[in-house]
Amino acid sequence: MMTPVADSPPIFTLEEVNALMPRLKPLVAAQMDRRSVIEDQLQKLATRLGAMPDSIQVEEGDPPDVRGLKRDLAERVETYHAGWREVEGLGAVLKDPRTGLVDFYGMVDGKIVWLCWKHGEDAVMHYHGLHEGFAARKPIEKAMRERHLN
Repeated sequence: MMTPVADSPPIFTLEEVNALMPRLKPLVAAQMDRRSVIEDQLQKLATRLGAMPDSIQVEEGDPPDVRGLKRDLAERVETYHAGWREVEGLGAVLKDPRTGLVDFYGMVDGKIVWLCWKHGEDAVMHYHGLHEGFAARKPIEKAMRERHLN
């Protein structure tokens, strides 16, 4: 991966990003599972309290079962945030934690673009401009890979 200027983000080749897949895919899959459990636990807490709480911090008047739910949630949320930091430590930029969408800086036709990957995909097969979103992603075709991604 090349870094053109100090303090600028790493720019990956398609091959470098796809070489991260054996590590990235299980990390993001774990994040999706963690998010689902957190959402379930939040719903349990909301049901117990009669409404979704503004905070999961333990408060003085909380009954023991509510305290336990809040403590459990706080630990799960911290683990969830740490998981995304680990993903970002690989050079990814988290775009949508609900769907497991991450992008990597790459280069196409001499321009910096996002190499785009979403949980469930086998490899990075799409890219889009830096100021475009997921809806604007374009397929990376074999001929393009050979000519433009370096």
